[in-house]
Amino acid sequence: MVDAVHVESEFAPLRTVVLARSEFATPADARNSPETRFLPDPGAIAFTGDLRDADPARQSRWEAERDALGEVLVSYGVEILRPRLLTSAEKAFTGSAGYANFFARDPFFTIGDHVIEGSMRFAHRRVEVLPMRGLFAERVLTTGARYVATPMPEVPEEHDPALGPGPFLEGGDVLVLGRHVFVGTSGLASSPAGIAWLAHYLAPFGYTVESVRLRPDILHLDCALGLVREGLLVACPDAFLDGIPERLRAWDRIEVSLAETARLATNGLPVDPDTYVTDPEFAHIGEQLKRRGITVEYVDFSVSRSFGGSFRCSTQPLRRTVDPDPAT
Repeated sequence: MVDAVHVESEFAPLRTVVLARSEFATPADARNSPETRFLPDPGAIAFTGDLRDADPARQSRWEAERDALGEVLVSYGVEILRPRLLTSAEKAFTGSAGYANFFARDPFFTIGDHVIEGSMRFAHRRVEVLPMRGLFAERVLTTGARYVATPMPEVPEEHDPALGPGPFLEGGDVLVLGRHVFVGTSGLASSPAGIAWLAHYLAPFGYTVESVRLRPDILHLDCALGLVREGLLVACPDAFLDGIPERLRAWDRIEVSLAETARLATNGLPVDPDTYVTDPEFAHIGEQLKRRGITVEYVDFSVSRSFGGSFRCSTQPLRRTVDPDPAT
């Protein structure tokens, strides 16, 4: 019997999760691209081709980070699923744009019992959903979950820095709080057209979708905001053009700076409302969480963070539920 797919919130107990692979080939001229605008150190991607060939030692450390996170999650009873690796044909498909299979959060996302393929803005990430589809066949299509895809983005004009009108919709921008869904937009990832599509799709199921405007150097909403448990969040107030969303302003808040945001301070991962995973670089955040009664697990994620993503970015839940089986 395949367990039901359902994500109630960002902090409901994590039961089944997709954990990212570690594949990345840099786009040509990546350092002069909008794709590096959000990185604290663009020099982190100053290599040519696949990291596995350019720097095997760093590649090994990167893979070890993901394995260490998986071990922590398994110790809390979480089921880990891994996408396959990219094929040679998939790697060749995007040409000089490079390729990525490194942050499972973005190419698809789960809201309630809806599994939704995203629509990626950056060209090197457009095939990133393909290694996930075997998991969808095994773990989504065999359940009563709904499985849809965001419309394919339009072809951009040559030299368009925005890469066209989209629609773009990326999982790092999508935060779930029951029937309320926050979606960030900075101009680097999800677009108004993508958010409008999601709102239209989810409305018949009783969901409200709220657009959250971000500074143009913030990649995703989860780079500026993390929901730790009901009533508690980690956030960078300066990252929001209109302030922290009204629905969350009364919550207890651990604030971080823009500099910490660039290093992914808000991108920890709740295992459940009482357990949180973060990087030892953010031990000061961990101490504040501990004072609020939360158990903090530390995993060094420095290589993952150098590519612009951390714990939440590296995972995408298929089940986050208070009830172990929401179908019963």
